[in-house]
Amino acid sequence: MDVQEVFSLRLGSLRFTLAFVVASGVGPTQAAQDIPRWLQAHVGTGEGQIAPVVLERARALYQTKRRNGDVTNPCYLAMDATRPSAAPNGAPGPRFYVICERQRTFRAVSSGYGNGRKLQRANFSNGRQCAKNFSNAEGSKLTAGGAYVTAETRTSFKGYIGDKVPFYRTFILFDGEGETRNARERAIGGHPAVFVKWQCRYQDPDSPHADKDGYVPYGRLVNYTGGRSNGCTTWSQEVSKEITALVEGNPTTLYIYPEGRDINAVANAARNGRLSAGSGLYWNAACLSAIGAPKFWPKHKLQPIINAWRRSLPKNPPLVLPICN
Repeated sequence: MDVQEVFSLRLGSLRFTLAFVVASGVGPTQAAQDIPRWLQAHVGTGEGQIAPVVLERARALYQTKRRNGDVTNPCYLAMDATRPSAAPNGAPGPRFYVICERQRTFRAVSSGYGNGRKLQRANFSNGRQCAKNFSNAEGSKLTAGGAYVTAETRTSFKGYIGDKVPFYRTFILFDGEGETRNARERAIGGHPAVFVKWQCRYQDPDSPHADKDGYVPYGRLVNYTGGRSNGCTTWSQEVSKEITALVEGNPTTLYIYPEGRDINAVANAARNGRLSAGSGLYWNAACLSAIGAPKFWPKHKLQPIINAWRRSLPKNPPLVLPICN
């Protein structure tokens, strides 16, 4: 393990280690001791690898759900939201993992994290390269780490693109637990990192997507693979198809790191100057250097701020697109 990527913290007599990370929720248990040899080659903090604590918690969650009969999928998912968006070569950086132990396959791909918001009372926005802010508040547009299980899929029309071709996007819903139990309330899930930016509308009364006046929206497809999302987990279109095929009708677990407890522990250590290399708390070194210290905004503190901001917004008339030329 690269010692620059790992940090330790001593608070009184309590010591956090990668073997026993802050005890609550999903934690390393037997899963940390029986990692197969082929998978061990992918464990680490280098490019394309999965950090030990992320794998240990992801395996523990998956194995628990399998034992309980909640999932039967031979594969499980994980994400390390402390990693940067771009790799050293400028390509989208891998930080989402698809692990199939029965088939002995490991895949690391890019994924987006929540961009947040910048409000007058609170700035919880994230930059393009590294995530600093995390929250489980509805409307925060931030990533919430913790335990999830994939649920049903929903495919919806997003607009016409190109040569007036309808574009549809499939969304995988997530069910959470603990800090993430409000995932459905937040409309949190996974989908391709693309959207249709509407530009105009044209008449097509025979279209099933036409409005009451017979118009349909037209725009251009925007690809933000590896960038920021509105809080959901996003992938490239190709990877999205593969993950959808993997979990549709056959749910599996997803563990997203870091949880609120991890964020608070790293933040406290950074503020107190007690971060040191060698053991303990984990955060990607490059991103920790860039953000200074992460921040977790719990729902009970951030939700009132978001709700007040929403109430302050003026009531604007509905958007009316111009007619296409």
